[in-house]
This record gives sequence, structure tokens and C-alpha cells, in this order.
Amino acid sequence: MTSGNEAALTRPAGSAGDHPQGERLIAGVERAVSVLMALADGPGPLGTNELARRTGINASTVSRLLATLARDELVQRVPATGRYRLGLRLIRLGNAALAGVEMREIARPHLLALMETTGETATLSVPTGGTAVTVDFVQSPSTVRSVAEIGRPSVPHATATGKVYLAWTDVPTSGAALPALTPHTITDPERLAEEVARVREQGWAQARSEREVELHAVAVPVVDGRGRLAAILAVQGPAGRFGEQAMAAAVARLRDRAAALSASLMWS
Repeated sequence: MTSGNEAALTRPAGSAGDHPQGERLIAGVERAVSVLMALADGPGPLGTNELARRTGINASTVSRLLATLARDELVQRVPATGRYRLGLRLIRLGNAALAGVEMREIARPHLLALMETTGETATLSVPTGGTAVTVDFVQSPSTVRSVAEIGRPSVPHATATGKVYLAWTDVPTSGAALPALTPHTITDPERLAEEVARVREQGWAQARSEREVELHAVAVPVVDGRGRLAAILAVQGPAGRFGEQAMAAAVARLRDRAAALSASLMWS
């Protein structure tokens, strides 16, 4: 037996949402989930009676569930109609779930494909701490190749990845002169702001010998379902081999992979 506060049930084997036989499930939680899923699947806000019909739960129980969920902002009552819709707090839960997805595992096949189609080193970076940091890469098989390093932060004003980071975040580009890492590094804040605006407009960035002499790179953003920067895909290689034509070809492949990765994140 169970107390009224800890009501539990055991699903018959083979029922919908089947669990291992004998596993005890909390009935109240299951009913609350049923209400949330009915609201998610509905054409718009739903009333108590409609939710009772859709879930098979009696109306008085649905009413109590809605009051509890509304208190915790998981559902929201529409004052004009008295009906209910999903609450804004679910966005926070969804974002937390998305953040828990192992980005490296999802992105790994895309990095491998980029390396195979371009012959150059493919990298994955994520925004953190005012910059973007490399979290995974697939090295070029060529004898002469660029070297990537996990945990290495981008230089926002001197790398393709860094420029994408600036273009898709609110980090300001104005201020003091920027350090020159090579003769090609952008050091003027106004010129950097123009470059970042161009990156945002065209949807990709490049760096030509700006962080390291003879190192070229191109990068594109990976955005989540709300259009926010979730990661950055890039391809980098020696300038003598990874020139303008090769970089242009890599951009097209990067965009395809970024779109596929974004879709994976939305449904993870």
C-alpha cells in the first residue's frame, strides 16, 4: 500500500510507455506529465475539461494539477479565457537539457566529414568565458598541417572562430588598440567592427595569417533553436595549400554541416 502523498502504480506489461515489469511509477507525476504533453500537442491554450478529455483524467484532478503546475510556472493561465498554456519556466528546463547534451559526441561525425572532404584540420569550439574554446578537432592527414589543441581559446580579433564568436554575441569590439600577433592582424577596433558586421551579414568568417603566419581558416556558427550561438565549426590549414579557392569550397561544406548540427541540437 502507499500513502496518499506517495501514490504509485505498476504498468501492466506491454502497455503504452512500458517500463521494466515491477517498476513502480508515481501516478501523480505521470498525470502531470500527461497534462503537460497535452498542452504541448494542443492547437493552443486548453481548458480544464478539454484537458480532462485529452488525458483521460477527471476534471477535478486536472484542475488541481494545473494549479500546482501554475504555481511553479510550468503552465500559465490565460486571464482572458481561463485556459492554460505551457509556462515560461519550461524554457529554462529545456535550455538546461540542451546544455547537458554532449556536444562533442553529436559533432564528431561532422568533423570527420569536414576533414575528409577538405583534407584540412576541422575544429569544434564552444562559447565560454568571453571567447570560444576548442573542445574537439580532427587532424588533417597531410604531413604539413595546422595543429589544433583542445582547450585552446580563440583570439577574437585574430581568428575565424573568434570573429564568428564576436558576430553572434554581444561582446563589444570597440575600445583600445588590439595586439598585433602577425603583420596581418586587425588591430584597429573600428576596422574590427566592420569585419564583424560583414561576418554577421555573410554568415561566415575567415582569417588569413592573422593569428599565425601562413595559417588560414574559415568558420561558421552553429545556432540553437532560438538562434543563439551554441558552437563554431572551422577548417584550418597552411596558407600555401588552403588558399582562397580551397577556403571558399570549405565554407560551403561548413555551412551544410553546421545546419545539420543545428538540427541535431534542436531535436536532442
